[in-house]
Amino acid sequence: MTSSGRTSETGHRYGVLAASAVVVVAGTLGLIVLADAATESDGLAAFDPELTADAVSHRTTVLTAIARTLTFIGSAAVLIPLTVVAALVLWRWTRSLRAPAVLVLAMIGSTVLTSVLKALIGRARPDAALVLGPVTETFAFPSGHTLNSTVFYLTLAALVCERIDSRRTRTAVLGVAVVISIGIGLSRVYLGYHWATDVVAGWTVAIVWLVIVLNAAAFIRNRLDQRRDGPAPAAEGSPPH
Repeated sequence: MTSSGRTSETGHRYGVLAASAVVVVAGTLGLIVLADAATESDGLAAFDPELTADAVSHRTTVLTAIARTLTFIGSAAVLIPLTVVAALVLWRWTRSLRAPAVLVLAMIGSTVLTSVLKALIGRARPDAALVLGPVTETFAFPSGHTLNSTVFYLTLAALVCERIDSRRTRTAVLGVAVVISIGIGLSRVYLGYHWATDVVAGWTVAIVWLVIVLNAAAFIRNRLDQRRDGPAPAAEGSPPH
């Protein structure tokens, strides 16, 4: 790689890191605001009862079937085996443990974040009479379905896109992952399992965690590549060190 090429690549990396830092800081601050609103029932959380009532009033047979399907594919019963299968497929496809490890570690971290935040905030769910399905007694904030499914589908999409050259195909893959993640989050409000701020918090935490994981993975990969390639050869005629 030429000197100008290395400079351009370095500049791109710094740009990505700067943008990622902004996302992490903004997301963390946003989460704090949402958590405070959820515990005090003010701010954005003050609109939660109205939004839930509006979602309930628009229930139909078709929408309920769609919402239940989306909630199902965002459940632990589906995400756990999907993570295992996806990790195996990535390993066979890439012939490397890097991509499977990124996916698995992202999901482990997502699960831990869900449990810790739920315990810290301790927010009650909407009234059980509003729930379309089995009632759960766990805390509401953040939505675990939303957080874990967003991390899974977007991480998987990002890892797949690394192996795809076509920009149109990459856009389509990411688009599908985003639509699924949004749909799962909305289904949790529609079915009465979560307040809207629980879902927004789930998306927020997922994005922050996803940015951290993917940047850490890229950093480790770059360091390994540098060790494998070794130091750049000295230019001809340059004095020995």
